[in-house]
Amino acid sequence: MYNRIAHAFAGILILSSISLTYASDNKNWLWITAFVGANLLQNSMSNWCLLHQILYKLGIKDTESSCKR
Repeated sequence: MYNRIAHAFAGILILSSISLTYASDNKNWLWITAFVGANLLQNSMSNWCLLHQILYKLGIKDTESSCKR
């Protein structure tokens, strides 16, 4: 469950960042995309995800996650 939520959250942030950049003509919104990309890269190397920690502390049950807590 955590993986689906994390992937959906990353996708929403990336698409929102790109949309806000286009709508406002302000390239600073692309820093969100860079941050998400850096976190995805970090997760691929360490198998650790901050969002998984947050979801765990919020009490959301994990049924299929492969990331470490």
